[in-house]
Amino acid sequence: MSDIPEWLSIRRGGSPLLLSMPHTGIDIPAEAAHGLVSVTLARRDTDWWVDRLYEFAGELDATVVRTSISRTAVDVNRDPTGTPLYRGQATTELCPTTTFDGDALYLPGAAPDAAAIRRRTELYFAPYHAALTAEIARMRGRHAVIVLYDCHSIRSCIPRLFPGILPHFNIGTRGATSCAPQLAAAVRSVCESTALETVLDGRFKGGYITHHYGRPEQGVHAIQMELACRGYLAEEPGPVVPDRWPPDYDAVRAAPMRAALRRVLEGCLDFTAGAARTDVRA
Repeated sequence: MSDIPEWLSIRRGGSPLLLSMPHTGIDIPAEAAHGLVSVTLARRDTDWWVDRLYEFAGELDATVVRTSISRTAVDVNRDPTGTPLYRGQATTELCPTTTFDGDALYLPGAAPDAAAIRRRTELYFAPYHAALTAEIARMRGRHAVIVLYDCHSIRSCIPRLFPGILPHFNIGTRGATSCAPQLAAAVRSVCESTALETVLDGRFKGGYITHHYGRPEQGVHAIQMELACRGYLAEEPGPVVPDRWPPDYDAVRAAPMRAALRRVLEGCLDFTAGAARTDVRA
């Protein structure tokens, strides 16, 4: 991309590992802020501190694509056609009108209309995906096999979205279609070697990014990691208390999960090396 918007961060690396961070941004452009109930509420469902959890990615020579725009303005991990992320289950839209808890984000009559949604898609959704597409093409020009690793986190208890308490590591492969089973098994093995709970293709199977770009038969293996916030934050049980969310980033508390995530990404790189040698695509 020759003209990169200031809100879009692209850290180019030489390894066959690409990290996508679609929900760590908190910036809400003025036109998207109009009519919001509150900016604090609009930022509630941010993937808090995930960019800090993966700060070591540069040491692995990974490429990182990140938007600073809040998912409330436009969610770059939703299908722009409006196709539901998970059929029959509660979710949020391309331009969300509610929080994960079901709270209205906009004052009555102020939700974005079709024209506003198109404009946000053009301004913020399209450039993010143009960046992912360009980086995948660049990396595939150098490597036979690459991994697109989509970074996420979510509060551990959201009754509207899932019952009970979410496992710490939620690995998504769109039902074993977005990456080779060897990659999913490697990531799962690392997570299960910790004291933290792990599930593969549970409630969170991977969003639009995983589904859209995962083409293992073409050497592009996409996998999503959804982290339960209690694994790295001092998360209080029960409903959100606005003046206590989010907790500050705590490097000591986050250290065990961060160490596991480093081993996960190292496992992704080991997979690409092995797959390239044996020409394993799917």
